[in-house]
Amino acid sequence: MPPTQRPIYALALRLLAMAAISVMLLLVKLSGEHGIWLPETLFWRQFFPGIALLGWLAARGQIGRLATKRPWIHARRALIGGLGMFLTLGVVQILPLAEATVLGFTAPIFAVLLAVVLLREKVGIWRWTAVLLGLAGVVIIAGPDRAHLPLLGLATGIGAAFMVALISIQLRDLGRTEEPVSVVFWFSAFCTPPFALFMLHTGLPHHDLAGWAMLAGIGATGLMAQLLMTAALRYGSVSSVIVMDYSQFGWATLWGWLFFAHLPPAQTWIGAPAIIAAGLIIAWREQVRGSRAGERSPAA
Repeated sequence: MPPTQRPIYALALRLLAMAAISVMLLLVKLSGEHGIWLPETLFWRQFFPGIALLGWLAARGQIGRLATKRPWIHARRALIGGLGMFLTLGVVQILPLAEATVLGFTAPIFAVLLAVVLLREKVGIWRWTAVLLGLAGVVIIAGPDRAHLPLLGLATGIGAAFMVALISIQLRDLGRTEEPVSVVFWFSAFCTPPFALFMLHTGLPHHDLAGWAMLAGIGATGLMAQLLMTAALRYGSVSSVIVMDYSQFGWATLWGWLFFAHLPPAQTWIGAPAIIAAGLIIAWREQVRGSRAGERSPAA
């Protein structure tokens, strides 16, 4: 039986998830500057949460909560999520935190385009306007200065946003039948072995205390974010909770200023509101369309 919808609770969960993600991305960027290889970061990012969840459930005698009748759906989510995580964590090691975060806000735009291509959904003037507005924001942020936003970073950020759009659909589907702890555990269980193969390149890692603290922090904040996001999508729709995602820009700007003495240039401050506005328009239209469920109406 699908869980009862609790929209305010879902919004609060998503807001907390965004704060956790912002800290995780900060630690990922700091770990890169500390000399820790990204594939190793990805391994520990999945290994720590998986072991922590397994130990917690075992201590409570609740291992049965991990039982699932949809292993292949979890595997598909892990494939998409693993690639998305590689791009999402990779982009913050290429770009400043604020710019990397803003590019992630193009995920709703890709969600609309995927609905047209994959679901043959009819999209009306409002959402097409939002798509064009968001793309214009990306062009403004990219600008002509490749030193500010290199092509590799731009491509990685947009690729990460595309994968996030796919992941949100997967999480919403799994959230109908699976508990958040089950979704998070199986994601770690399926992703950890492939990432472990990359560890063969470096062998047993030798890090100082700061390095291990960063890796542990990445695992802890990543686990927290996954649980909170999955729970938010369990109690609210993607279109209703996604508005909280834009709080990341404030955190990313703050961390960039405090830790890296970086403030976004003028073109980012102009392009970011366009991308955020596009996402809000899409979320609003999804809410309108959702309220008309069961009724026939023109394309949104």
